[in-house]
Amino acid sequence: MVDYGLKDRVVIVTGVNNPQGIGAATAFAFAREGAKLGLVYKKISRDYDKEKTDKNGPDRYFAANAGDAEIVESKLRKMNAEYIMMESDISDEDSVKEIYAEVIKRYGKADILVNNAADGDMDGIDTIETITKTVIDDTFAVNVRGTILMIREFIRQRGDYGRIINFSTDSAQVFAGQITYGASKATLEALTRSISLEVAKYGITVNCVAPGPTQTGWIDEELEKAVIPLIPMGKLIQPEDIAESILFLASEQARFLTGQVIKVSGGHAL
Repeated sequence: MVDYGLKDRVVIVTGVNNPQGIGAATAFAFAREGAKLGLVYKKISRDYDKEKTDKNGPDRYFAANAGDAEIVESKLRKMNAEYIMMESDISDEDSVKEIYAEVIKRYGKADILVNNAADGDMDGIDTIETITKTVIDDTFAVNVRGTILMIREFIRQRGDYGRIINFSTDSAQVFAGQITYGASKATLEALTRSISLEVAKYGITVNCVAPGPTQTGWIDEELEKAVIPLIPMGKLIQPEDIAESILFLASEQARFLTGQVIKVSGGHAL
């Protein structure tokens, strides 16, 4: 068992209300290591069929993201984790300040930031011929502006330890069919490299994880059959696979690893 040295470190993780999601898996992983958690989520309301939420697919995914974080909290309580759960909107500057105020009030510091929260079109209109201003604005508001605001406040509140982990996607550089989402993630890759140079003087590392096709409740059986042949390792990535990579990037062992985009994709989209 690897000792990541994360006991009593304070970590902020965004986008945690989906119990099958990467944010929740990351929260559980840090809790296992004895870290203190500042967890953030926002309910995203989309239409779904309640009768279809018993199996993986868009309906289950939409239902999870429309709800609160009670299932996640229930598991954290069973783990005896130390955490605070906040419903907030990271695209709003004042809300970001409030998130940090709560974390600093409770724990006195913030050591690690995991920028997992994201938004994107789910109606199939994120193409150059069908894209709308609303999709562009909403996607970049969360994925880019929200991430920047969270990082800026982290730097302002910095202490003697600093790890920032952003999220891209393994297909960010070529994402036909989801051009705005892909562009927002490619932007995060560029921001990761640039910001890492700006904050290296503080001893803060900034890295980016780019997951491949991950089972967060979204991928139904039909899509799974279509996607798996594209993954050289032959199976879907699990949220726990991503979470373990994040633990390493947050650890003391990764102290000289910065400005990197790391694909956790089983060989997909290399």
